[in-house]
Amino acid sequence: MRPVRKAVIPAAGLGTRFLPATKAVPKEMLPIVDVPTLQLVVEEALASGIEEIVLVTGRGKSTIEDHFDASYELERTLADRGKKELLEQVERISKMVRLISVRQKEPLGLGHAVLVARQAIGDEPVAVLLGDDLYDTDGRARPAIGQLADAYARLGGKAVIALMEVPAGQEHLYGVVAAEATADDPSLVRITDMIEKPPPGTAPSRLAIVGRYVLPAEIWPILEKTKPGKNGEIQLTDALKVLGEKSGAYGLTVDGVRHDAGDKLGYLGACLSYALKRKELAPGLIALMKRLIDEHR
Repeated sequence: MRPVRKAVIPAAGLGTRFLPATKAVPKEMLPIVDVPTLQLVVEEALASGIEEIVLVTGRGKSTIEDHFDASYELERTLADRGKKELLEQVERISKMVRLISVRQKEPLGLGHAVLVARQAIGDEPVAVLLGDDLYDTDGRARPAIGQLADAYARLGGKAVIALMEVPAGQEHLYGVVAAEATADDPSLVRITDMIEKPPPGTAPSRLAIVGRYVLPAEIWPILEKTKPGKNGEIQLTDALKVLGEKSGAYGLTVDGVRHDAGDKLGYLGACLSYALKRKELAPGLIALMKRLIDEHR
C-alpha cells in the first residue's frame, strides 16, 4: 500500500454565493480574520504529512498562485521598515509548499475537477480537500485530513470519506450515505450506498459527506469512466459509489469542529471562532459582540 503524499484542492468555482465580493477576488482568498481560507486548508494538508499539492483553478484565479509565490517588493519593503514579524510570515507562505496549478477549463463538476489533476498526481492515492470546509482540530493529535489518512492506512488502503450528521431537512444539500457500524471504532462506518443531493424526504440517513477524502489510486480509472449525472456534471459521489462497490469505502467522523465557509453565516462563524482563539483579539471581540447584541435588542 502506497502512502498518501499528494493532495488535490479544487478551486475553480465562481463563488457566486459571495458576490459581489468574489467578482474580482477568488472566494478561496476571502480571509478568516487575516488568513485566506485556502491557506488554512493548505496548512492542514502539510501538517498531515502531504508533500505536494495540486491546485485546480479556473480563469481569474491567478491571485491564488501569487499568494503562495515570493513577493520581492513586499518583502524588501517590510525588511526596510524593520517589520520582522510580518516579513517572516510572508516569507513562510512562499516557502511552505510545493504547489502545482492546473486548469479546469469548464465547470463540469467536482469529479471532473479531481480528474483534471490526475496527470499531476500520477497513479497514486490522493487526498482531496474542499476549500469551503474548514476543520478546527486545535488540541487534537492530527488535523482532519491526517485523521482520514490514518484510517486509510489502518484499513489497508480503503477509501475514507469525512462524514457529519446534518440536521433533519438539510440532507438534500449534500451527498448522503447509507452506512453500517464497524466493530472497533465508533467514529468509523462502512459505507453501503451514496446519493448526491437526494430529493427531500428520500435520503437514506443524515450522514453527509463534508469536504475531505482520502482515495486509493483505483479511483482514477473509475473517474475517467464516470458519466455526467446530476446537473450534467461529473459527480465525485457517483465515482465513489462505484469504488465502494468494487473495493469498499468507509466514512469517518472527524474529531474537530467543522465550519462551512461556503455559506455566509458559516463563514462569519468561522471568522469569529478563529478570532476568539487569538489572545490579542479575544477580549476586544467579546466586548464588541456583547455591545452589538445589546444594541440589537
